Amino acid sequence: MMKISLILLLFIFPFSCLQAEDGSKLWLRYVPISKEIAKNRSITTAAKNPIAVRAQQELADFWRGQSIDLKLDKKLTYLKDGFKITGHSDRIKVIANEPVGLLYAAYHLLQLQETNQQVSNLSVEEIPSFDIRMLNHWDNLDRTIERGYAGYSLWQWDDLPEQLSPRYEAYARANASIGINATVVNNVNASPQILSTAYLTKLQGLATVFRRYGIKIYLSVNFSSPKVLGGTSDSDPLNQEVILWWKNKAKEIYTLIPDFGGFLVKANSEGQPGPQDYGRTHAEGANMLADILKPYQGLVMWRAFVYNPTTEDRAKQAYQEFVPLDGAFRDNVIIQIKNGPIDFQPREPFNPLFGALKKSHEMVEFQITQEYLGFSNHLVYLAPLFKETLDCDTYSDGAESTVARLTDGTLRPARKTAIAAVANIGDDTNWTGHHFAQANWYAYGRLAWNHQLSSEQIAEDWIAMTFSKDKAFIDAVKEIMMTSREAVVNYMMPLGLHHIFAFDHHYGPEPWGDQKGGRPDWMPWYYHQADTIGLGFDRTPSGSNAISQYSTAVAKNYGDIQLCPDEFLLWFHHVPWNYTMKSGRSLWDELCYKYDSGVQQVREMQKAWDRLEDKVDHQRFAEIQSKLKIQSKDAVWWKDACLLYFQTFSRRPIPYDIERPIHELEDLKKIKLDMKHHN
Repeated sequence: MMKISLILLLFIFPFSCLQAEDGSKLWLRYVPISKEIAKNRSITTAAKNPIAVRAQQELADFWRGQSIDLKLDKKLTYLKDGFKITGHSDRIKVIANEPVGLLYAAYHLLQLQETNQQVSNLSVEEIPSFDIRMLNHWDNLDRTIERGYAGYSLWQWDDLPEQLSPRYEAYARANASIGINATVVNNVNASPQILSTAYLTKLQGLATVFRRYGIKIYLSVNFSSPKVLGGTSDSDPLNQEVILWWKNKAKEIYTLIPDFGGFLVKANSEGQPGPQDYGRTHAEGANMLADILKPYQGLVMWRAFVYNPTTEDRAKQAYQEFVPLDGAFRDNVIIQIKNGPIDFQPREPFNPLFGALKKSHEMVEFQITQEYLGFSNHLVYLAPLFKETLDCDTYSDGAESTVARLTDGTLRPARKTAIAAVANIGDDTNWTGHHFAQANWYAYGRLAWNHQLSSEQIAEDWIAMTFSKDKAFIDAVKEIMMTSREAVVNYMMPLGLHHIFAFDHHYGPEPWGDQKGGRPDWMPWYYHQADTIGLGFDRTPSGSNAISQYSTAVAKNYGDIQLCPDEFLLWFHHVPWNYTMKSGRSLWDELCYKYDSGVQQVREMQKAWDRLEDKVDHQRFAEIQSKLKIQSKDAVWWKDACLLYFQTFSRRPIPYDIERPIHELEDLKKIKLDMKHHN
């Protein structure tokens, strides 16, 4: 009877018998070595630093190859926190300038092992592209996460500092394994309470864990903290009483956390307080904090995401506020600039501040969390988006003035170089809400370490470490990942359309934007400018002239409707519906085909994933399959909503070889999602 039951079970469940996994191990699914292997090789180091000892332990636990010597050489300062690896069949030598370099080398060796790469006759030298490789958490003190889609915050404030969750160490280890060495633990819309003694003591507990993995804590600070917390008469950065409060607060922080990194500041944007409240400039506000932090080697990251109610094109505001201040900032201030001029859209041209700022230190800010990319429901591999910005040529200093070279110290030497991205991490078991969203955390870290890596190489490494080393599997999943970003652009906002999301939560389409009481620059119609003539935002001299903020070479390319790449056409131009595109189609027809291709691409992603069922553990296979079903439905929703709405202006038929809309426009307008559960 038991044999018959077993046969029946195999018949009913013929697919993957791989052990179920929940994604909690991320890409660190190392298998401990056997005692036999451990007996036949040695992992040695004379270094006593806890980080170096951690490196030795990781290799002792998981390295299956030859013996390894780990050595520190303080004369090799050019390595920064990088490393050198040389070796032959019997022994490998690892040399680093800093203890954390040994740890990064250990993870590099384990990555080679886990991706089946050659580990004998090694000759490797790795120096990171950026000095500071930072995650920005938008976590609130009540443990909700602004734009967080993977549960609540990791930081259990009520239990700190006495109780340290094991996930703190797992988080630090995951970051160290991809070279991330800095974390801002709280929201840029900061509560002044984070600077209270009670919370600083809690942060001391986190810092104790992170320090073992070479990670420094930074804090987002509210510019009104002196008045709110300290009872000063105001928070004017030139008020001596205010300056004294910040000095005392800095001393308190560094007494508790000697390796504290510094402050991240969002000021005079979206209603946040700042120096302009007192008639002072961004530079005066940033410099006051910078002068106070300088004796401690602390840094100020001052965000350039500033926009306030105005009739001016929102895309122009950061440039208008910061270019006049170029050269006025201290050398320990870094201007943190979003990759595009609006707000983390599925596709944006690079921010014109890159290149325009000649005398100020600047850093890129990306968004890993998918605020505008389907939250944790949509599979969107973001390495191509990151690369698109980093490799973009600003032509500010001649050819090859890429965003990467402007920010990594190559073209503009800096005291410290930096890069940041808004984290997508929460307390969900799989950390990021979607198993494939882990790849974006991983890809950001790898590119922050080496921005010359390709999206394809990073995807291959992540797939091999996270799922399977099977080449056919890697190739199939890489194809899904590499097409996913373009698919989402196509079914959401092709041809340079942007910010036509539903009000506030930014999940679904709402090009009609009929919310009451919102500012124009919060409304989708402000960005798409649809009328009976055509579609798109005119940013040429005949429109807002935002094009003038770019270098002559870029402005000439983007500003000429015939030269402008299709992907940015509607960003820079208001284009007639009957305009002939490079494909030979009219703008209207091209728009229709782009939306339809996005839907078809997601369906192909579904099919490709379904074919892999016997190569993935059942739990992760089913969870990803379920998410792809949601994404496929959402793609149709986007396509129908946008085409049916824009059709009311174009008054042209949807090409008849394209799948018909399955919704009615008036029904789509009634959809109002309650997204409170998304934190």
